[in-house]
Amino acid sequence: MTTPTIHPVVLCGGSGTRLWPLSRKTLPKQFAPLIGDKSLLQLTLERLCSLNSNITCVASEDHRFLVREAVDEAGATGRQILEPVARNTAAAMAAAALRAGRDDLLLFAPADHHIPDTALFAQTVRSGVEAALAGQIVTFGVAPSFASTAYGYIEAGAPSADGHSHAVVRFVEKPTAAVAESLILHGGYCWNAGIFLARADILVAALRMHAPDILQACERATAAISADGSFDRLDREAFEACRSDSIDYAVLEKHSGISVVKFNGNWSDVGSWNAVATLHPADGTGNRLSGKASALRSSDTFIHAPHRRVVALGTSRLIIVDTPDAVLVAGADCAEQVGDVVRMLATEGQAEATEHRRVVRPWGAYDKLDFGERFQVKRLTVKPGAKLSLQMHHHRAEHWIVVQGTARATCDGQVSLVRENESIYLPLGAIHRLENPGKTMLEVIEVQTGGYLGEDDIVRFDDTYGRCPSIKTRGDAAELPLPDSAMPAEADAVPQMAPIP
Repeated sequence: MTTPTIHPVVLCGGSGTRLWPLSRKTLPKQFAPLIGDKSLLQLTLERLCSLNSNITCVASEDHRFLVREAVDEAGATGRQILEPVARNTAAAMAAAALRAGRDDLLLFAPADHHIPDTALFAQTVRSGVEAALAGQIVTFGVAPSFASTAYGYIEAGAPSADGHSHAVVRFVEKPTAAVAESLILHGGYCWNAGIFLARADILVAALRMHAPDILQACERATAAISADGSFDRLDREAFEACRSDSIDYAVLEKHSGISVVKFNGNWSDVGSWNAVATLHPADGTGNRLSGKASALRSSDTFIHAPHRRVVALGTSRLIIVDTPDAVLVAGADCAEQVGDVVRMLATEGQAEATEHRRVVRPWGAYDKLDFGERFQVKRLTVKPGAKLSLQMHHHRAEHWIVVQGTARATCDGQVSLVRENESIYLPLGAIHRLENPGKTMLEVIEVQTGGYLGEDDIVRFDDTYGRCPSIKTRGDAAELPLPDSAMPAEADAVPQMAPIP
């Protein structure tokens, strides 16, 4: 008998509040380098590659390049379905099912879970195939190791004929401590891992029965989908009209054909800093240290310090998380309340609530090193072969200083090669572009000067990454024609560079 093909679908949504300050709205936890130098999304993709390397990702439009980069780094292939707005798991799964073949066997997995035993995970998923082919929606439960109030629970009933799955009696949402204790003592419950296996047609039929409005909105959104490279953009108007709901509330708690397969390996949804701490080994006094962390006369203290030396002295039951622009110091008992910190900072108008100092872009990244009233200094890192958009600014001039690699710089139609220890000046209003023609990372120090230095002071004339060619800028209309003088000259352009003294 031919082994059925499993089609993995990764659900990449998430707001990025529970692991602040490492995780933020612009870089939710699934994209942050949390375990070693790998993100949870990359680890998830690598794990799913053991089943099928052709993986569909459902993600926010804002995070599309982060997703594609993780797909490439994991050695996976596949398309990315882009949501113009967040509408929870029911809509994300509906869109993926509607884009799949009717008989495709879909495995839905969150992007932000940590499951270290890949072989056991793949074996467990395959044990649910028979039930899924028979028309069940198969969910996966984890044997609980303690009475958690942070997870939902599944009550498992009678075993199926194949002996691998059990009928689901009921779902229990995140319980109180007392209820969680009683569920553990009962013995017939497992944690809801949020991983599902189902035929596309079965899931669509269940949505049509229990959440027809969600399915209809997603049908309209997928019918008007637009393709852009590996990206499939859902129709904004149709998808925005969709109700936001989880697959558990919208379908599973109402549907009769649900089975559960138990997973007996290590699993975490990495939902708090306490959960992250358990991923690191403890020393003799219970300290868990990551990166450049040290502890003296301390106990039960977790320190996340990837960038600089952080030392705890005489502490107990603390969480310390260091990032370049924000530090969190919290009692271990308050780990579940980090979201309150984010809301407080947002109310105060603090940019650190949602944004990192280092901002990822499709061509690489930039890091805001310093700023003053009329200047800003950034460190740009440009990937090999990548290039920024052809652009201009109304309110600032720029100076690029190459510190590693060789840059190809366009300034008002003139093309220059700017090598290490050389620089180029871009006057206010100049139409310019930065490219990395080499095979190694390009690093550039960018010094901006002017009366306004906001990121919205930009007019794009050409862009490789499908971003809006022209966007409105601060106080100016951006619908400007591209002048002939801005077109790059052919070879032998006059260099506009100068050595750094």
